[in-house]
Amino acid sequence: MGDEELHQLIRGCVKQDRKCQKMLYKAFYGFSMGICLRYANNRDEAAEVMNQGFFKVYTHIERFDMTRPFKAWLGRIMMNVSIDYYRANLKMAYTDDLDKAEHLTDGELVDGNLNYEDLLRMVQQLPQAYRTVFNLFAIDGYSHEEIGDMLHISPGTSKSNLHKARQKLKTMILKADDAASNQNYSRGMDYNPIVAICGSDIKNAFFNNGIRK
Repeated sequence: MGDEELHQLIRGCVKQDRKCQKMLYKAFYGFSMGICLRYANNRDEAAEVMNQGFFKVYTHIERFDMTRPFKAWLGRIMMNVSIDYYRANLKMAYTDDLDKAEHLTDGELVDGNLNYEDLLRMVQQLPQAYRTVFNLFAIDGYSHEEIGDMLHISPGTSKSNLHKARQKLKTMILKADDAASNQNYSRGMDYNPIVAICGSDIKNAFFNNGIRK
């Protein structure tokens, strides 16, 4: 979609034109759903959160500065709505304090080259507190200080939850790797581990600029 076409849709949405709202929704459905899926427990919850996000988009779209990238503005709304959703539903429990977190390092994942659907399922299996911090730090690029302000936790708690998220992901990746190895061995097939699949697709579709170490 070109800038002029996008700006026409935005101007129509400012006027509350239903057709323009529907076209904007369809044009950015995939992008918005991708963000909400990273924070949600499943697709149904992601769809609910995404629809709340689009409601906010339509409500506040007159504030959008057309000299700036629309995707960045839209993405921030979807991320904020995702965080607000879980905060409102009391699904986030941060129990680690700063003293416990100070000695922890962020660590690294076993491999950044994961199949999109496999990695998404793994991220969705993380406890909500760990998943949220992992998304904000490793994917969306926020600092622990910024995450603390956003989630009303200390930077140390953010570090602790990120560390635990990475450790849990490592365990899931290794288990999937072993399972794929055993399955292919039993079938007499060449071994293609899960961590070697579609690395470029992940960076483009899931991480934008890749996993932040």
